[in-house]
Amino acid sequence: MKFGGGGYVTGLIFHPTTPNLLYARTDIGGAYRWNPATKSWTPITDGLGFGGGEARFHGIESIALDPNNDQLVYMAAGMYTFEGNGRLYLSSDRGDHWTHVDVPFALGGNNPGRALGERLAVDPNKPTTLFFGSRQAGLWKSADSGKTWAQVTSLSPVTMTGAQGYGNGVSVVLYDTGTKGSGTATPSLYAAISPDYVSAASLTSSLYRSTDAGTTWTPVTTPVTGMHIPHMVRAADGVFYVVFTKDAGPGAGGPGRLYKFDGTTWTLLKSEDPNGGTNFGLGGVSVQGSGATTRIALGVTNSWGNWNGQQIVQLSDDAGKTWREIEALNPGETASGWVDDVEIDPANRDHVLHVHGGGIMETTNASSATPSWHGDIEGFEETATLSVAAAPAGAPYKFLNSAGDVGLWVDTDLSTKPTLNPGTGWSNGNAADMDWSDPLYIAGGGVINSTGAAVGYWSGDGGKTWANFATLPAGAAANTGGQASVAVPSRNNVIWSPANSVPSYSTDSGASWTATNLPALAVVGQGWGRGYRLAADRKNPNKVYAFDSGGATWSNEQGKVYVSTDGGHTFTLSPGSVSAGMAKNDWGATYMAVNPNVEGDLWVADGNTVYHSVDSGATWTQLTGFASANGLSGASLIALGKAAPGATYSAAVYVVGVRGGVWGVYRSDDGGTTWTRFNDDAHQFGGIGVLAADQSVYGRIYVSGTGRGLLYSN
Repeated sequence: MKFGGGGYVTGLIFHPTTPNLLYARTDIGGAYRWNPATKSWTPITDGLGFGGGEARFHGIESIALDPNNDQLVYMAAGMYTFEGNGRLYLSSDRGDHWTHVDVPFALGGNNPGRALGERLAVDPNKPTTLFFGSRQAGLWKSADSGKTWAQVTSLSPVTMTGAQGYGNGVSVVLYDTGTKGSGTATPSLYAAISPDYVSAASLTSSLYRSTDAGTTWTPVTTPVTGMHIPHMVRAADGVFYVVFTKDAGPGAGGPGRLYKFDGTTWTLLKSEDPNGGTNFGLGGVSVQGSGATTRIALGVTNSWGNWNGQQIVQLSDDAGKTWREIEALNPGETASGWVDDVEIDPANRDHVLHVHGGGIMETTNASSATPSWHGDIEGFEETATLSVAAAPAGAPYKFLNSAGDVGLWVDTDLSTKPTLNPGTGWSNGNAADMDWSDPLYIAGGGVINSTGAAVGYWSGDGGKTWANFATLPAGAAANTGGQASVAVPSRNNVIWSPANSVPSYSTDSGASWTATNLPALAVVGQGWGRGYRLAADRKNPNKVYAFDSGGATWSNEQGKVYVSTDGGHTFTLSPGSVSAGMAKNDWGATYMAVNPNVEGDLWVADGNTVYHSVDSGATWTQLTGFASANGLSGASLIALGKAAPGATYSAAVYVVGVRGGVWGVYRSDDGGTTWTRFNDDAHQFGGIGVLAADQSVYGRIYVSGTGRGLLYSN
């Protein structure tokens, strides 16, 4: 599905000498490479190395390029430091294929401070040497192109733990050279140190320099102390431009300072201080040229809006003596706030790009008195879908996409950005459903992120107009997590199951609610989300099914199914689901789906395997072949779509899980008797979090990759 952008790009990395070779790293959505021929972004982290169980490696901490070989790419990946040590990915074909090695330090591509950097650097003169500034364990060096790593204890042997937090650590590594390919290690390089590691390691400066290729390090006296150095760049004449800012970001608040540094003397070029209710900081910096005419592009962070006097991107053409604003109030789009990385295209000084919370902005006429800006997001998809509901054949839309941060969207055309939504702004859409016999009726629920308030909404005309539910069911206001489910058996009739709550039903589109008789869910862990999965029988609106996964693998309860024959008002436990021995599992590792073509035809993926009932849940058959392996869920998602021509079963069945030890998407055209793998190694997307199947096109499924938006197959 085309949405465009939708998430935070944390860094842009140009190859220094090959024109138009540009990479983007993101916090949860992997990495992309710019394709100048199509003027679009190509995802490069969808294949091997980014499959089921590898979702956390879609958080990209840093990317480094070899200036001597434009095919080589190095990428440090790991989403959160609490998940443990990360990986270094290596590619010899610009990211089309990857190998990886495990590294002995934790990475945090989605931790606070995720736009600091670049932390990873390749020695331009001896490119088998790499340095990496870690968040918790100081500086590291590899002498064999990233295959093995050793801590640079001469800077510090300290590893931050426990109360010292997630860590920002060593935020920037930068070589002091304008040469490449000599074969001799570059003697001079710098490492910028964040305040947390300065304190933990008892260092004396936020900037250290080595003059012996990283063997020993000495502190550099800086003009300010106690601040982060989010970015530091070197001009062609060897002068450094160094940003200091108080906060780590994203959207770091100030004070902020930009200095010029010639190796000895610091010269202040730009200051930002809290003033009149604003709290601007400084983020990205990029330079082009040298001497008195050096062009500097500077990102101003935590500056929200588009108003007279606003600062988003500041430009200087005289090495920082004078400045002008080149984005605010200028033609086209603007994107303020998280301007944490700014880049001047090395091949075109008028081409300036910057990151923000929703993607990338660019201008190609930066020298103009009024540069024009637009979002550079074609092919770039980083929305996080939380649930998806495919529409019945003949509906005026394809599916309902409930997503994080952007809310619910009704998608009518896969090739264009959707326009129909309930107008909830910055919000999470947790779940939605439609009346199968009258799909113009849609209902859903979520949360307004700016206030934390729960919201429910309905449309009676296919998403053209909307109304909020007048009231909320019990539990909805206090439980706004994503472990929610909505079922719509018929127009005006809605069953809503908020996270950690007893589901309630409404017969008047949310004007009033009544609790169902489903049992309250026991807490299985502090802060651990749990919920009922709901599904309406598409042939009999009186039948509604509820699945309780047990909540967690350590729960005292097994998975079980409940059945309603009065439209979801009262439910009865299915003894057959209990005797079937369904597993106990996390809500997010399980799913329930109905065959929309046959009454009472019900499927459950219990996290380990697949169960099928053809009698509305009275009895269940366990399918063979699916089994958890290598830490991967044996069956986590299931969906039923349009059947193959001449198929013996009325729907194509798709399961995300493991067969024969191989994780992937599997399809059966004969009701689960035989299965074939549906995806391949190139289409893994950092794991799959949601799944739905089209009712009009055989072989079309909708899946969410980790931070990769919503994707569909043909």
